Amino acid sequence: MPQGKPETVPNDGLTTRQRRNRPLLAVHTGEMKGKSTAAFGMALRAWNQGWSIGVFQFVKSAKWRVGEEAAFRALGKLHDDTGQGGAVEWHKMGEGWSWARKSGSEEDHAANAREGWAEIKRRLGAETHDFYVLDEFSYLLKWGWLEVDDVVSTLTGRPGHQHVVITGRYAPPELIEAADLVTEMTKVKHPMDAGQKGQRGIEW
Repeated sequence: MPQGKPETVPNDGLTTRQRRNRPLLAVHTGEMKGKSTAAFGMALRAWNQGWSIGVFQFVKSAKWRVGEEAAFRALGKLHDDTGQGGAVEWHKMGEGWSWARKSGSEEDHAANAREGWAEIKRRLGAETHDFYVLDEFSYLLKWGWLEVDDVVSTLTGRPGHQHVVITGRYAPPELIEAADLVTEMTKVKHPMDAGQKGQRGIEW
């Protein structure tokens, strides 16, 4: 895309403005860190446009407080108090980390995931938010907790002008095929390779 211009223009009957402003389904996948960080960066831009933001985290413990959550809750309060930016909702939809499950059985986690997905489907149908971050959502598909076909058909058939960004490793081929924007984070170097654990301000 030299100078930000597409190399080809499809014969789809849309004007340049219509094509430019169509709602996007984005997927951030791959083994390297930064997938959620990139999604939250997009959400910051969306907030600045005055869009309603809905963040749904699926495998992080409800007790875990990430820096982005605190920042977005503050931005949501700023919107409520002054009207600046957009409204913000932040929801944790399940327990446990992707690499170390917490308390509760796998069926408990799967049931929580299905309940969370049902709520997102309701919100998409009602056009509740302008911008959705489904954080670590791809794991639910890998583990078989949700049906890939149901997720893909719901996301591709969503009404209105709702952007959706999904993060997590192992995004299934069907989701990648359906997405408009796919980024794969590939590791070149990581501090953990030298024995360094995650640190405040970088990982959370």
